[in-house]
Amino acid sequence: MAAEEYTPTTTEYIQHHLTNWTYGKLPAGSYCDGNQVQESTGWTVAYCPEAMSAMGFNAIHLDSMAWSIGLGLLFVMVFRWAAKKAHAGVPTGLLNFVEIIVEFIDKTVKDGFQHKNAMIAPLALTIFVWVFLMNLMDLVPVDWIPSLAMWIAGDSHFYFKIVPTTDPNITLSMGFTVFLLMIGFSIAKKGFMGFVKELTLHPFHTNNLFVNILLIPINFALETIALIAKPISLGLRLFGNLYAGEMIFILIATMYSAGLLIGIFGGFLQWGWAVFHILVITLQAFVFMVLTIVYMAMAHHVDEEDQFIH
Repeated sequence: MAAEEYTPTTTEYIQHHLTNWTYGKLPAGSYCDGNQVQESTGWTVAYCPEAMSAMGFNAIHLDSMAWSIGLGLLFVMVFRWAAKKAHAGVPTGLLNFVEIIVEFIDKTVKDGFQHKNAMIAPLALTIFVWVFLMNLMDLVPVDWIPSLAMWIAGDSHFYFKIVPTTDPNITLSMGFTVFLLMIGFSIAKKGFMGFVKELTLHPFHTNNLFVNILLIPINFALETIALIAKPISLGLRLFGNLYAGEMIFILIATMYSAGLLIGIFGGFLQWGWAVFHILVITLQAFVFMVLTIVYMAMAHHVDEEDQFIH
């Protein structure tokens, strides 16, 4: 079935490229407008932003889930292949590239994590490569895969984003996963009461028990805010940088419909921004990994001064 032919306005074009393929429970009623009228049928795919908003928190972005899981599986398969092909000789090709990445991550972990935990290096490797692969999708021309998806679906309004890290649901879920690991390692290393001490006896404490009790609410508020800010900033930093990069690609793509000369100029801009964006996507994967290592190191660190706080 051929997709319906239509020419979107610039605003519609931008909004379409920034909207996810969404599945969720649609409350009773009618949604969308014009030729797109969607009646509630319970759990279904949304056909317009109004229906997506009505689905609320329980909606699932199918495209973000599919691409993030698919790229994660690609990472596992490639590195599993490399592990099976590893040998004592001089590596070549893809195997050499994988070994360079592993050695780079290993050195970074050794420099930033001075404790014993065999899980940190694999965690750092997974984060760096997985985030890099998701970011790398931003270099695919913005119309190629979405247009193919619309053609396959037979619907010119079909939504399909291909960059998972431009979805805050993905980046914040990764940030909060790191947060849960940080809490878990902190309790395992310091004990539950040691973790409670961190939240209630820092940053202000004295040798006076009565004064310490009075300072507990202040310390708890400050430490809790600082703790929660870590995963939120981790996720939003990645989302913000990649979303901005994708927006620039989309804005440049709108130049192609403005005439031959402007279209050629847009092509040069697209190429220049893609070259620069290679640095951005690599740097953001590196920053996410390094901050994760730092947070894991903080979780394992035991302040000797705590031994004297009662």
